[in-house]
Parts: sequence; C-alpha cells; structure tokens
Amino acid sequence: MSFASPASRAEAVDVILLQAPVLPVIVIEHLEDALPLARALVDGGLPVLEITLRTDAALSAISAIAAELPGALVGAGTVLNPEDLTRAQSAGARFAISPGATEALYHAAERTVMPWIPAVATASDVMNGLAHGHRRFKFFPAESSGGIAAVKSFGGPFPNVRFCPTGGIDAAKAPAYLALPNVVTVGGSWMLPADALKQRDFARIQALAAEASTLRKR
Repeated sequence: MSFASPASRAEAVDVILLQAPVLPVIVIEHLEDALPLARALVDGGLPVLEITLRTDAALSAISAIAAELPGALVGAGTVLNPEDLTRAQSAGARFAISPGATEALYHAAERTVMPWIPAVATASDVMNGLAHGHRRFKFFPAESSGGIAAVKSFGGPFPNVRFCPTGGIDAAKAPAYLALPNVVTVGGSWMLPADALKQRDFARIQALAAEASTLRKR
C-alpha cells in the first residue's frame, strides 16, 4: 500500500481539504477558460479545485492548472474507474474524488500515492470504506441522501470518520454542514453560476468565491 495506515491516509486527505471550507466542483468545457477560472477561485480564497472528468477538456485543464498556477491544489472529480485514477495522476492531479466507490477503485487506490476520496451514501458504504482503510469520504448526493441529519447521525457509530458533503448544497445550506464536527469541507458549484461562466465574468466568480471562503464559523 502507498499509505502506511488508515490514519496516514486520512491525514493526506486532510492536508488538502482543510485548506478551505468549500471545494468548488468545476466542469470545464473550454480549455482556454481553465487558468482564468482557476485563478479567480484561488484569488477568492478557494485554492482546492475539483475538475470533473465530464468533458474532453478536463485532463488538459488539470495539467495546465497544475503546471501554471502553483497556488492551486487541483484534483480530479467524477473518477469512475481505475483508468480515470491513472489518467488523473498522470495529468498532475493532487487528489481524486469519486461519486461512489467500487472494489476496483479501492484496490487501485492502494497502488497510488495520490489521495483518493471515495463517496458514500449509507452506513454500509462507510463500513465498506473503513474495511479498506479509508476514514475520509465524500457524502453524495448529500441533500437527497438525508442531508445534515444523516451526516450528524454518522458521528455516533463512526467517530473517526469525516466527510465532504456534496450535492444540492448552496451558500445558504453550507454553514449548517460546516458546523458539524465530522464535516471537513463541503463541495458545491454555486460560486460558478452558468451565466457568469458563459460571459467569462471571472471577477464575479472571484467575488462569489471570496464569500464562500468565509462560510466556516469556528
């Protein structure tokens, strides 16, 4: 294994996710938007970026951001299989995150030095992840899987587990998640409104990122 223990694996994830209270979930359609968009988010106080592998431009965008924006911690999202994990690491991703988890991905993650964050939606999912040596999970889709009440309830049986809830969370809902002791950060895309992306209004995106960066009140 690339990580000596579940604790060291969790620490590697925490080093990344504790950088900011919000993890922007980003879909990049056009490669030329990658750097100005990433720069706007980083300058707004959100340095950890999840570039979803949903478009042809995604891997090239990760490579460009990793090479040219040292202030960014860029990772790959929507990692669905071991091949995605390998491609993400080769592109320069600092971490990877999935919308679920498979046995193939758990085994592939044991052979990579890049932190991988599986997603869970139920207690059984968490137990399976723990059995594979993971203590940090994406909780997805958060709002439709029980929301704040579900995350809070996981705290009893799983005291060493922390989550990154994602899915249906906006600026109004995020603070209540972030107030939970077992939430390390939340994922969302509300700071990336479609009209701002279409108009390439990176100043507006930076302003929204700056607001999101202050959501954790601890």
